[in-house]
Amino acid sequence: MDWWQTLLAVVGGLLLVWAAGLALLWRARPEDLTVREALRLLPDLVRLVRRLAADPSLPRGVRIRLWLLLAYLLSPVDLVPDVVPVLGYADDVVVVALALRSVVRRAGSDALAAAWPGGPAGLAVVLRLAGLPAGSGPEIGPDRA
Repeated sequence: MDWWQTLLAVVGGLLLVWAAGLALLWRARPEDLTVREALRLLPDLVRLVRRLAADPSLPRGVRIRLWLLLAYLLSPVDLVPDVVPVLGYADDVVVVALALRSVVRRAGSDALAAAWPGGPAGLAVVLRLAGLPAGSGPEIGPDRA
């Protein structure tokens, strides 16, 4: 077996593992969340994750996961490169959704609402992204809207 055949087999295997991981992440996303809806929230989500990661009242494990998520979002290395139309950002959306679900399970939806930098409509989308049914999250007061 030549070296180029071995290289081709390794690259093919890595592509298969990558595709399987991407399929699993895509399947785990909230069903009613569109990519367009999630992309509009990306700047607020980055601020939310940074605020939650710096919140000393949250458990240490949650903060560590959030710092890792922030590093992933800011890293130029992605599961799917961001230059690929639509799918390039879809993997980021799925990873954020999984991380937010984890935060809500450990810290509660009140922690998300307290750190949310945007308006009530954006918070509703984030709560859906975190796996909570519509209308189940805390209300935002008029000073936050």
